[in-house]
Amino acid sequence: MIDVAIMIEGQNGLNWPRWRKIGRAVEDLGFAGLYRSDHYTNARPPDLDSLELWVSLTWLADNTERIEFGPLVSPVSFRDPTMTARMAAAVDDLSAGRLQLGLGAGWQEREHHNFGWDLLAIGPRMDRFGEGLEVITRLLSSDEPVEFQGTYYELHEAILLPRPVARPGGPPVVIGGNGPKRTLPLVAHYATEWNAVFIPPARIKELNTRLDELLAGAGREPAAVQRSVMTGLVFGRDQAELDALLAEKNRSAIDLRERGIVVGTANQIVDQLGHFAEAGVYRIMLQWIDLDALDQLEAMAAGILPQVQ
Repeated sequence: MIDVAIMIEGQNGLNWPRWRKIGRAVEDLGFAGLYRSDHYTNARPPDLDSLELWVSLTWLADNTERIEFGPLVSPVSFRDPTMTARMAAAVDDLSAGRLQLGLGAGWQEREHHNFGWDLLAIGPRMDRFGEGLEVITRLLSSDEPVEFQGTYYELHEAILLPRPVARPGGPPVVIGGNGPKRTLPLVAHYATEWNAVFIPPARIKELNTRLDELLAGAGREPAAVQRSVMTGLVFGRDQAELDALLAEKNRSAIDLRERGIVVGTANQIVDQLGHFAEAGVYRIMLQWIDLDALDQLEAMAAGILPQVQ
């Protein structure tokens, strides 16, 4: 019915002991994939452990055998696109072709200020992102040296060696975001997967229609771009635990579901996943906030995966 993957916030306390445990748990429990954010820190203090993204993905590539994985998403605002392309090709080959290359424009002001990166205003930021996508996709796909002259990036006889082996042309490009005016046109031109973020199935259907129109305009078939969603999760092993979690948040299940967040016990979650599948979503990445709650992760896997696989 739908693939279920786990997404964690890597800046929210992630370190090597936690990453090793989470990676092995996601692999062993039967989830489809493991994804993580790419941030220095959170938008608000306090600062917590924040394991570097590409180093952590290299470990995951070499210490798992089945799951797909990747960044949701790696921003061009503090990741030079030529280095991102180099790392992505290498990690994908190391994993025998399991990397999903999630890319974004960048958004979090605090980390850019703290570490000296220029986030840019929205318009120039998206222009830079478009150039970054051009650089990355051309370097990954071209067996010949690449020339490119843009406002933000330039290439002169640039070629990635060794060439990608696991998947000639490199890993699939995943573009995250919901913007119909700037993001979806970039998806239609560059991506092999669109990752919607924190929106309900009804809105995904609307944006799917718009994306199909843009793909047709770009000479691509709708099936050329898969549709996934990353969203929040409130899981209770029983109704009493769920009610207690909702009380802590001072929010109702109905309110959270209207925002696209998955809320419920196992059977309730399965019902919601069905609505996402009906909207055209092939994979959902559920945001797992408590990095140490592996017993709860195990309970969720046992409760929902047999019903959706």
